[in-house]
Formats: sequence, C-alpha cells, structure tokens
Amino acid sequence: MDALAALRTLLAVRSYQAKPVPDAVVRRILEAGRLTGSGMNRQPWHFIVVRDGETLRSLGALASSGPYVAQAPLAIVVATDKSRFAVSDASRAIQSMMLAAWADGVGSNWVGFSGMDDVGALLKVPPSLDVVGIVPFGYPTKHIGRGQKWRKALREIAHRERYGQPFE
Repeated sequence: MDALAALRTLLAVRSYQAKPVPDAVVRRILEAGRLTGSGMNRQPWHFIVVRDGETLRSLGALASSGPYVAQAPLAIVVATDKSRFAVSDASRAIQSMMLAAWADGVGSNWVGFSGMDDVGALLKVPPSLDVVGIVPFGYPTKHIGRGQKWRKALREIAHRERYGQPFE
C-alpha cells in the first residue's frame, strides 16, 4: 500500500482478533517510529512493546479513553523526554507507526495523552520521562470498510497564499 492510500484509508480500530502480530510486523512498526523525523534530530522517544496479557489488561484498566487495550494482542507505550518538541515528535512517531501497521493490515488507535503517570509506574518508566500514549495494535475483528470516512473538502480547509483565498 502506498503512503497516500494508507492515509486515505486509515481508520481507528478498537476491536482486535486474538491473533498475535508477527515479530516482523512489530519490527516494521517500531522502525516506522524510529525513522520518523524529529526536531533537531533529538529523537526523544522510547517505545515499550507490551504483549503480556496481564499487563495489557492493566493498561486497559488505566486507560479511561481506551479500555479496549485489554483485548489487543499488542500495545506500544510511547514515552518521551521532557524536551521542547518531544510531544510533537512523539505524535509524529505514533502516526508513522499506525500507518506502517495499517499497511500490513494491522489496526490501531491512539489512547491517552495526559494523566498517564500510572501507566509509567506500571511499566517502570523513569520519572525523567513522560508517557504520551498507549497504542494498541491487532488485526480488526471485522471488516471496517477501508476508506469509509468523512473529511471536509479540500476547498474548505486549504487556502492559497492568504487565509480566505480558496485553494482550488
């Protein structure tokens, strides 16, 4: 799948098959995060791969916006240092990982953003780092209609040279 097709069809997946995600796919997902650009090339991220069922259930209990993490066969918890661009860089890395997974037929959804101190404690993340999110990954339980999403028309959000001048 090319990059634009992945962007066009990526949907949030919140229900996963029990089927494990192969090591080769997990490595590609991590590589996508690792290879993402970062401000001043600081690469402030750390990726914690979680496959243990008990830990996944604990993460699901801690994630008020994503209890479905408990049913995923895999989650990657993203932590960053506390530098100026760390959250932006981590956000870029998370999106890259989600797109790489999607290209391999693996669904995901970003869970959390703030209030992740208990997640950090569970995974022994040092206090010098902030947990930015949990990203559960897995094969969708049902066909979710790739590309079936609504977005504003380009003419509604894109401007030429100055705001208010339509990009057409």
